[in-house]
Amino acid sequence: MPRIVALTGNEAAAEAMRQIEPDVLAAYPITPQTEAVMKFAQFVADGIVKTEAIPVESEHSAISAAFGAASAGVRVMTATSSQGLALMWEILYIVAATRLPVVMMVANRTLSAPINIHCDHSDTMGARDTGWLQFYCENNQEIYDLMLLAIKVCEDHDVLLPGMVCQDGFITSHSVEGVKILDDQVVKQFIGQLKLHFSLLDVDNPITVGPLDLQDYFFEHKRQEAEAMKVAYEKLPQYFEAFSKICGKRYDFLDLYKMDDAEIAILALSSTCGTARVAVDVLRENGVKAGLIKMQVFRPFPAKEIVDAAKNLRALAVLDRAEGLSTQGGPLFADVCAALYQSERKLPVVNYIYGLGGRDINVDQIKNVFSDLQKVTETGKLEQLVNYIGVRD
Repeated sequence: MPRIVALTGNEAAAEAMRQIEPDVLAAYPITPQTEAVMKFAQFVADGIVKTEAIPVESEHSAISAAFGAASAGVRVMTATSSQGLALMWEILYIVAATRLPVVMMVANRTLSAPINIHCDHSDTMGARDTGWLQFYCENNQEIYDLMLLAIKVCEDHDVLLPGMVCQDGFITSHSVEGVKILDDQVVKQFIGQLKLHFSLLDVDNPITVGPLDLQDYFFEHKRQEAEAMKVAYEKLPQYFEAFSKICGKRYDFLDLYKMDDAEIAILALSSTCGTARVAVDVLRENGVKAGLIKMQVFRPFPAKEIVDAAKNLRALAVLDRAEGLSTQGGPLFADVCAALYQSERKLPVVNYIYGLGGRDINVDQIKNVFSDLQKVTETGKLEQLVNYIGVRD
């Protein structure tokens, strides 16, 4: 029977890794991810799992070791944050293009400079185009659940792409919540055994990994990688459905809250959605038809689902916990606007940058965003495309 356990977000990730029991875990400690790998290392030391845990000298070495192990045909996981993810940059592309289903937990933390150890999404948003699937978690339960789901999707033979399961550093990684833990056998039956078609260790069927690939075939190989991301998008719904049957919770690309009759709405990621939900409830009590679109999957990007969710809205605000530095808003805003551009009507969409370096966002600030949206519906005009929440002038 499932059991409820009080766990931090990092411990929830470690518990999922314990049940997955990867053949290899290669990682380097970095705040605020350290606790997850430390907890899992204790499982290894106690003989609870048979995983080969590789302590390396840097995050570049961690992802390189993960690449080598996955090329040998085994199940591999890792974890990192912030500058650690940035140090992996070179190999992130290689793991994805080589079609290796490595799964990584990322405790989101801002990128330096200045040095900061707290949450924003600049690290994983910077890696959004590396070819990795990206899942974003609101709470500790989702961290546990989506770690299990990510393994299943990434290892699908028609997908074979790596994936990141992202949680907000310190906000969830170090906060304790009750997490429903499934029975070990239920998890193992769900994820199954990894069976890759190719392995460096298969001497009877030798393969080449990492060859020089010039004008003759490089384009075709990148097209195959792009097609794999499309397949991931097409297959995710069946995995959502299968997982919901064992966990009792519905997962999807988007989690819609009070959107059936909403006229104005906020679209956001991760822990901020909990705060936004409270703001929606307060506004609803005062007759405001407010709603929330929580994005659970950022890669592959759910463009059709966003268009469908926003079809009855009169105005939409997109909250970015990363600054795109393009003068055109954050990365989430850019992708949402691109998706809505294909819809039949022009929906006013405004961007709000918030929470950089771990700065808090509260219910009143989110209510102010909704107030701005109400003004847009009344005037039909956007006073400012890109706005900043809670920053001093």
